[in-house]
Amino acid sequence: MYERGVDALQHHNYRGAADLFESVLRQYPEEKELHERVRLYLNICQRQATREEPEPLTIEERLFASTIAINGGKYDEAISHLRLVRDEDPDNDHALYMLAVAHAQRGEHAEAVAHLERAIAINPENRALARNDPDLDPLRGDDSFRAALGSPPVPRPERRRRLRTRTGR
Repeated sequence: MYERGVDALQHHNYRGAADLFESVLRQYPEEKELHERVRLYLNICQRQATREEPEPLTIEERLFASTIAINGGKYDEAISHLRLVRDEDPDNDHALYMLAVAHAQRGEHAEAVAHLERAIAINPENRALARNDPDLDPLRGDDSFRAALGSPPVPRPERRRRLRTRTGR
């Protein structure tokens, strides 16, 4: 149990490690030397598990925090960080592209396309990136998205009405 706790600690599973170390303390009360090491590791686990991440302050820190938030599906948090970047540096194409991704993932197509168009206008390389980015898949059926990428719109099937002749044929 002690070894599993150390292994969990090494894999940054602080809560799991803490549970295992607490079990060692309960199940083996006579092992005083082991308890010293267990308490040391338990303190590390508790500190790490309750540690708060500092609020990102620089553009780079906000972009990094946004990337982590998007990867974790926390799109509101990502958008919050990215808006601060955009406010501080309106021509930051990376932030604008990431805003497009976050809005696309939330199903907000108009906002996503607007940010993507701006990111492409600032840095045309974003067009090629967007063409293959699976994070933008929710936009693939949107004509304005295809227009932003310079792709032709998907033809819509025409509805034909049957012409009736005067004779009814």
